[in-house]
Amino acid sequence: MRPQVIIVATLLLNGTLFALNLLVAVASGSRAVLAQAIFTLTDLVGSGLLLWGIHLSRRPASLAYPFGRGRERFFWAFVSIVVTFTVAGVLALTEGVDQIVAPEPLSHLGEALLVVGATLVVSLLSIWVTLRELRFSRQTLASLLISANEGLKAIFYQDLVSIVASIVAFGGLAFVYRTGHATADGVSAAVEGILLIATGFVLTAESREYLIGRALDPANARAMLAIIERNPSVAKVRSFQSMLLGPDDALLALRINFLDGMTTDQLEAAIDQVTLALRTAYPVLRHIVIEPES
Repeated sequence: MRPQVIIVATLLLNGTLFALNLLVAVASGSRAVLAQAIFTLTDLVGSGLLLWGIHLSRRPASLAYPFGRGRERFFWAFVSIVVTFTVAGVLALTEGVDQIVAPEPLSHLGEALLVVGATLVVSLLSIWVTLRELRFSRQTLASLLISANEGLKAIFYQDLVSIVASIVAFGGLAFVYRTGHATADGVSAAVEGILLIATGFVLTAESREYLIGRALDPANARAMLAIIERNPSVAKVRSFQSMLLGPDDALLALRINFLDGMTTDQLEAAIDQVTLALRTAYPVLRHIVIEPES
């Protein structure tokens, strides 16, 4: 998959949305539209942080970072989630509560409804870009959602929340248009804020596992173990430890009991065979450490 394509598309689309939502929010006084402007602004910042994380993760290994800096993507995805969902959610909720407590009359409701509709369309377009990239890389949406690619998952959930929030905002503004009760605008903004905060909590909890150092998926680990045990020189795998260093970067440390009586050259050849077999089947294994026993 090409994460830069999805992130850059998100930046361009949200830049346009932010300008439209902010202009209409100022003109109409709608807190629901203002909440969307806040969300698109924080989404812009979050997408920029994701790009920065990708850039840093590509720096080569060094003495200070012997296994590279793949975890930069986990860290900056976490920061992006906090900024995009938590900060935007709190601001949107605050604006909504203010409008509920002290409703202010709205104007330019037609323009407000149009820009909310445009936000809905653009969010659907952004999801289409993500799905297209998944097809391009021969992946499925299910594989993305269970993967370690927290940044792209955050973007996908941003678009989903934006769709739901746009529907809520459109309903609130339509109610104000028909009844004149501006409180509905504040309720819409508050609901948008609650949606953002709730989604942020879920994604933040998931990001924590990768920041701490999550192991490879158990199903993949069992498949890797089977590959190792198929080697005729392997008697028993004594220890199997793994850690994700990035969405497409993993460390695997093994302690293998090889057959008795093997020479040093034979041990080296067996280690090379195991390493090659693992990397061929799982390119994500960029770091393989094998401690032999015989």
